[in-house]
Amino acid sequence: MMMTRRLIQLLFGLSLYGASMGLMVRAGLGLDPWDVFHQGLAGHVGLSIGMLVNIVGAVVLLLWIPLRQKPGLGTIANVLVIGTAMDLTLLVLPELSGLAVRGVGLALAVVVNGIAGAMYIGAGLGPGPRDGLMTGLHRRTGWSIRGVRTGIELSVLAIGWLLGGTVGVGTVLYAFAIGPLVQAFLPLFTVRDRRPQETIAVNP
Repeated sequence: MMMTRRLIQLLFGLSLYGASMGLMVRAGLGLDPWDVFHQGLAGHVGLSIGMLVNIVGAVVLLLWIPLRQKPGLGTIANVLVIGTAMDLTLLVLPELSGLAVRGVGLALAVVVNGIAGAMYIGAGLGPGPRDGLMTGLHRRTGWSIRGVRTGIELSVLAIGWLLGGTVGVGTVLYAFAIGPLVQAFLPLFTVRDRRPQETIAVNP
């Protein structure tokens, strides 16, 4: 029964995460670093941004092998669900118009993203591929989590911006808000009978 709850929470959280990312794209005020990269890449390879979220997630997952990281069920679901939910959201949600509406959309997207992140992390079925890359590099190199995360995210942000991804106030808002939001909501969604899991994740 508890596993059923965890699976439902995981899948709902991942779907909500993808939907929030789609809303952030429609707001057009800047994306989180990884989505700047995904969006920039999408403009050059002819694939949807959601499909690239999934593909990049799978490629990042391959980088776990030399780091000796082991994926969980949630890790695999992350690769399959988030980008798909993002594309479906973009399919039904039109572009937002007017600065006020776009600002509300951006704020809502960031808050929902924080709730969704807490949901899938709290399910305790494995971190996302990008978070596992960070924790794996931390363990193998001894570098701080903050340093590894900053290095990775600045790199993908710079590459994404050069490829044409949207950088703006939303990028800054996300950077400052997502960690505190996940931390605030995580106690509400943590399944108590699980073994301790990494709770650093703020990226898919």
